[in-house]
Amino acid sequence: MVKSNSGLSRKRLGEMYRTMLRIRRFEETADDLYMAGKVVGGVHVSIGQEACSAGVCAALREDDAVLTTHRGHGHSIAKGTRLPEMLAELMGKVTGLCRSKGGSMHIADVSKGHYGAHSIVGANMPMAAGIGLAYQLEGKDRVAVVFFGDGASNNGAFHEAMNLCAIWKLPVVFFCENNQYAVSVPAEYSTSVDDISVRSKGYDAPGLTVDGMDVAAVYEASREAVSHARRGLGPSLVEAKTYRFFGHSRGDPHYGMYRTKEEWEGWKERDPLIVCEKMLKMTAKQKKAHADAVEAEIREAIEFAENSPEPEESVALEDIFA
Repeated sequence: MVKSNSGLSRKRLGEMYRTMLRIRRFEETADDLYMAGKVVGGVHVSIGQEACSAGVCAALREDDAVLTTHRGHGHSIAKGTRLPEMLAELMGKVTGLCRSKGGSMHIADVSKGHYGAHSIVGANMPMAAGIGLAYQLEGKDRVAVVFFGDGASNNGAFHEAMNLCAIWKLPVVFFCENNQYAVSVPAEYSTSVDDISVRSKGYDAPGLTVDGMDVAAVYEASREAVSHARRGLGPSLVEAKTYRFFGHSRGDPHYGMYRTKEEWEGWKERDPLIVCEKMLKMTAKQKKAHADAVEAEIREAIEFAENSPEPEESVALEDIFA
């Protein structure tokens, strides 16, 4: 497994730390509001996986594309989506990113190159291939990154999309967040290989496994894969070994059903925020400054969302396309 060499500047690493903290506090807030009955629909948080979102998106330009999953808040935030409109979407308000029609599992923000979260496992990968093809035909040096989990790597859509991108040298990065479980099924049971990244060999494409709890390692691997795609050399497969600290969804306990407390606590020791704090050698004062700034953003988002109106029944059939 590749780890970082800590070659990033302190400023750059500090920015990624702030992104991870922003993701963490947004999702903790969303979970609290869900339990209070203020967030509608399902909510799947990525707490523990923040280094993946922050590291990948730090390697992208604003005009690059991302396609995410049902566990996609972090990808959205790292790509630049504003918190107020995002929280309003989760709370079913008309000021939300999708005018309340997307919810947590279908967030999209095309203005930031975010082409949607997808609740159907693996469905975003053929779409990423299509976006990559559009960029190639238009002669643009833009890149599409598609996020998916270890479970989706066993879907036919993964292999079909990877094969097509390899044949046509499309500028797509396949980024697997291997959080060890597809709902409750362990990757070691459902997947034929220890490292999902080795599957890239079947498509003559680069493959790399990185420490998904180390944001610097994720950034460096992503930067390499994005550069490869931008130069017209085709797709890459990056696998990040990571872990979700929460259950699959709110009704799933952190541990005790299919995960042991010992396993959970072992991964908690490698919390990506703690790993980054150690790399930055942050003082208590510095951590507080980051925390205070993010808390101000969270308060602004809550106030905006709670004060926003709910949609009128008359708009229910708007924004429908055939």
